[in-house]
Amino acid sequence: MLKTRVIPVLTIKNERLVKSVRFADHRNIGSYIAAVRVFNARDVDELIFLDLDAQTRGIRPDLLHEVTKECFMPVTLGGGVRSVEDIQTLLNCGADKVSINTAALETPELINAGAKRYGSQCIVVSIDVRDDIAGAVARAKEAQARGAGELLLTSIIRDGVMEGYDLPLIQAVSGAVSIPVIACGGAGSVAHCVDAVHSGAAAVGAASIFQYTQTTPQMIKKALAEAGIPARV
Repeated sequence: MLKTRVIPVLTIKNERLVKSVRFADHRNIGSYIAAVRVFNARDVDELIFLDLDAQTRGIRPDLLHEVTKECFMPVTLGGGVRSVEDIQTLLNCGADKVSINTAALETPELINAGAKRYGSQCIVVSIDVRDDIAGAVARAKEAQARGAGELLLTSIIRDGVMEGYDLPLIQAVSGAVSIPVIACGGAGSVAHCVDAVHSGAAAVGAASIFQYTQTTPQMIKKALAEAGIPARV
C-alpha cells in the first residue's frame, strides 16, 4: 500500500521565504535555504517549492539550482511555467516534478504536452479554490484527462488560518479523480492532517504549522500511523 506523504510547502517572494494568509499579506519569515536545510535534515517525504515572482519576472534557474542542491528528497518546483520549455528548465534545475498553476487554466493543452513528453508522474496541476467546489471538481477531472499525474489542491479561504483543511473540498475532488490529491491550506494540528487523509487526500501539504508551531513532519507521520494510515515513520 502506498504511504501517505507529508510535504512541506515553501513559497518565496522577493527572494525571501514568505507565508500568506488567504493568499494575501505575505509575511517574510526568513531564509528559504535555511528552511530547505531544516526539512532535509528532518527526512521529509517530499518538498514543494513555489516561486511567486516567476509569473512576472520569469524563472530564475540560478535560484532554483541553489534550492535543489540542498534537497535530498523529491522536490516539486513551480512558478512561472507557461511552456514545455519552462517545464524542461525546471527539470534541468533538479525538479522531480513540476507544478503548473495559471497555465493549466489559460492553456490547458500544456498539461497534455508536458505529460506526453515527460510522463504524467512529472506533472502536478495546482488548483487554488476559493469557494467553487463544483468548479474545482471540473478542473480536477480535466487535469486528469489531460495527463496530470497529481493535483495540488489548495483552499484559499483556509490558507494560513490553521483551522483545518477544507474537508468537503478534499472529499469532492479526491472522489472525482483517481490520481493522488495533495491537500493544502489549513493545517494547524496533527489531527487536521489525519482528517484530510480520512477525507481522501493522498498527501498533506503544509506550511504555517511548521513555521509557527513546534510540530514537525515526523510528528504528523507518527499521528497518521497511529490512526492506521500507512506513513513512512
